Amino acid sequence: MSTLRAAGVFGLSLLSALSLAAQQNGKNTDLVLQVMQQELSRAAAGLQKSDPAPYFLSYNVDDEDGTAIAATHGAIINSVHAKRRLADVSVRVGSPALDNTHGESRSSGNTAGQLPVSDDPKALGHDLWELTDAQYKQAARAFTTAQSQRAVKADEEDKSPDFSAEKPAEAMTLPVNAPLSPDVKVWEERLRRISAVFNQHPLVYESGAMLYVTNDRRRFVSSENVQVTSGVPLARVFLIAQTIADDGMQLMRVETFEAPALDGLPREAALIEHAERMAGDVEKLRKAPIAEPFNGPALLSGRAAAVFFHEVLGHRLEGQRQRGEEEGQTFTKQVGQSVLPAFLSVADDPTVRTFAEVPLAGYFAFDDEGIPAQRVEVIQKGILKQFLMSRMPVRNFLHSNGHGRAQAGFMPVARQGNLIVTSTNGVPEKELRAQFLAEIKKQNKPYGLYFEDIEGGFTLTTRNEPQAFQVLPVMVWKVYADGRPDELVRGVDIVGTPLAALNRIVQTGDKQFVFNGLCGAESGSVPVSAVAPAMLFSEIEVQRKAQAHDRPPILPAPAAAGGAR
Repeated sequence: MSTLRAAGVFGLSLLSALSLAAQQNGKNTDLVLQVMQQELSRAAAGLQKSDPAPYFLSYNVDDEDGTAIAATHGAIINSVHAKRRLADVSVRVGSPALDNTHGESRSSGNTAGQLPVSDDPKALGHDLWELTDAQYKQAARAFTTAQSQRAVKADEEDKSPDFSAEKPAEAMTLPVNAPLSPDVKVWEERLRRISAVFNQHPLVYESGAMLYVTNDRRRFVSSENVQVTSGVPLARVFLIAQTIADDGMQLMRVETFEAPALDGLPREAALIEHAERMAGDVEKLRKAPIAEPFNGPALLSGRAAAVFFHEVLGHRLEGQRQRGEEEGQTFTKQVGQSVLPAFLSVADDPTVRTFAEVPLAGYFAFDDEGIPAQRVEVIQKGILKQFLMSRMPVRNFLHSNGHGRAQAGFMPVARQGNLIVTSTNGVPEKELRAQFLAEIKKQNKPYGLYFEDIEGGFTLTTRNEPQAFQVLPVMVWKVYADGRPDELVRGVDIVGTPLAALNRIVQTGDKQFVFNGLCGAESGSVPVSAVAPAMLFSEIEVQRKAQAHDRPPILPAPAAAGGAR
């Protein structure tokens, strides 16, 4: 029945839908959007005569306008301003029940290319025409292959359609914030001063400070009469400090700060403080002993717990992970079952701009398939309720909830936005540490591990690989049960399997913390946020980190030798 409902919605001809879009062109003052609509209408009309005929077309055009300034050791190494315009053309042939994206041909639904940055209607129309022609031919070939494979292969476990039927949205022009215009000279001097901090730390071999300002604008039109225009400028500052231990281990600290306006970034004095602290951290890490493999009590700070949840849980809740012969489907058949302790709930809410006055990188109003972003309560009181969905249906979840996301040049799939973990079992930090010490003593362990910060990680979700994760901590401390001072250690990664690890959470803190970053997956890199409280685990496993054997520099840095830079 789901296939019949989908077919009913798509039974309206492309030409009927596009005639409505054409009526809006006269009201549209955006020349690029006008060209997109006109070429989409022309392509839909012409390709209806082809076999196989398309049942869906869309254009996504990203105007990227960025300024990047980088400094190291008190000197500017790069200061550029660049523009480019990227187009993604999607064509689906066949029907929603079976189209060219079926199975392992998911990427066949998208062709990308660059467009002129000038608003020249003839040049824009010509390039969109070329991309549409290439995409249609790719889609037609993939559809023929999909039909052949379905005829010779055994029945699939999940027979959901390839494309969801959604109620067409009205044309939307979201507020496009005023572009950010950094004073390049001012910021160059500022970054010089910040990066010069590392000159006082000769054992920090590589370091830098960078400003990156983007004024991106996205336009989306489709044959379902959906039209969305949006743009949210963003300013980011990156600080990096890196060294090499005597045994060859590479050690690095990275801090990122972002805001929708330049005056929302930390002031120079605060950035200098961060740089000093980062330099001190990597110097301490050089001297820290290497930790041994360990399995026992662990405490994750709020930022560390946020990254942990993004990697270990969040990716496995993305819709496409529940479908296909290659996917491990960790949680596919656990809807309605307990997957976390009952005091934990998880939502993904890309409609939230800030949390505790911290801007969230995973904010967006519409996803990259033109669907309004939605808050999704994926886990309530430990019980799995639903998944994050793009327009690829899975069994029992036939509609998008506004999480189809992609970097320009990639086909959208379900991705996280702002993953928010909440707890009804939070206690103050002092009490959480007391419980941590009690757990160490209860298990008769000499120490537990405190993870202060995590730089990232990765997770395996395909079934031909172990359903495991690896999280990469930066600052790790041994916490002794006998009262000895905490000891900084290095050289370990958190490893394990999600079902086991997530159910070893026994307590949380009473405050939530934010982690902002970029997440890479099959649809490219997209900005994400994760919010979580500190968490106490009864058991976490760590293994030795893979180690390079590069020797530290033979000569001391010029500053250490008394030379001038």
